[in-house]
Amino acid sequence: MKLYGQELHRTDLERRTGDLAAAGGVREVLLANGSERGIRALEFRTGTGLAFDVLVDRAMDIGHAEHRGRAFGWRSATGFRHPGLHEYADEAGLSWLRSFSGLLVTAGLDHTLFTAEVDGSQYGYPHRQVVWNGLHGRIANIPARLSGYGEQWRGDQCTLWAEGIVRQAAVFAEHLQLHRRIESALGANDIEIFDRVTNVGFDRTPHMYLYHINLGWPLVDEGTQFLAPILRTRWQTASVVEQRVSYQRLPSPQPHFVEQVYEHELVADADGNFRVAVINPRLEFGVQLEWRSGEFGCFFEWLHLREGAYAMGLEPSTHHVEGELAARKDGTMIWLEHGESRSYRTRLTVLDGKAAIAEAESQICAVRKQPESDVPLISLS
Repeated sequence: MKLYGQELHRTDLERRTGDLAAAGGVREVLLANGSERGIRALEFRTGTGLAFDVLVDRAMDIGHAEHRGRAFGWRSATGFRHPGLHEYADEAGLSWLRSFSGLLVTAGLDHTLFTAEVDGSQYGYPHRQVVWNGLHGRIANIPARLSGYGEQWRGDQCTLWAEGIVRQAAVFAEHLQLHRRIESALGANDIEIFDRVTNVGFDRTPHMYLYHINLGWPLVDEGTQFLAPILRTRWQTASVVEQRVSYQRLPSPQPHFVEQVYEHELVADADGNFRVAVINPRLEFGVQLEWRSGEFGCFFEWLHLREGAYAMGLEPSTHHVEGELAARKDGTMIWLEHGESRSYRTRLTVLDGKAAIAEAESQICAVRKQPESDVPLISLS
């Protein structure tokens, strides 16, 4: 592994310290104040300056994230709110926004995107003929059962890991289980997320899944660039044309900005992966997100550039932006029978310095050249 400019074997590190924590590792802590009080968290440190927190009681999502003291995970005014404060049906389903903060907020497991009332007759319960779902579903506010965490050596490589199970279930309704494993490595600038969603119930159940990867200041700032191999933009909010704020070159925080959301159709590389990046040229700092096109086939870009809530979101999704009702109607809804699973593997890489940024730009542009227009022309073909 490479730490502090040195190539070190395991014995080299052990000769220098009696405790691996001098270099990095995983530590369990309990948040103890304000709306976060009572949340279990796992602090990851890789020794390169990459540090991030896995929020065990928030579906093992990722809260704070930084590299060499530079934050890149978005911090909203809500903080990392304890799930016991969450009221799912409050504010006509928009209460999810009162817990919306952090690098990764997961949406699902049976519903994503905006609120919807759908047929629930598959559950065979006379009093649940319809199911009402709030914004982005329930999973983000369910605590995980922590299976384990720590440091694991394989030869001279040390993997930092955490693993747990999040169960979304009700009597006479869905019984879905998320098995999540998060890994990094000593000396690495990567975060890998391994998810498996299984229907452990005995009723045919819908499955929708989405990652809200939220990036904030100082990574997101005036001049920050978004790079992606975009074939076309198939959908965007009306605010895009009304405000005409660039989707690929960000301005400073804007007064009264209305969120701009896009669904971009991406081109996969030769290995079947999608790859996008967000880069701050002034800081020579960025992040790259990579996932398998066969797992998350859709992708949204979220711009929330309003003063006081300045953020950018990267959103791999199993379904198009039109949501659950449209997916049921056009036949694209994923249905899981008893015992069936869907797996997802995603990697986030910190881009530290000109060379790492140049390599990411080269890889993305080799798949497809970045579009020139700041305001995409919608193509439905």
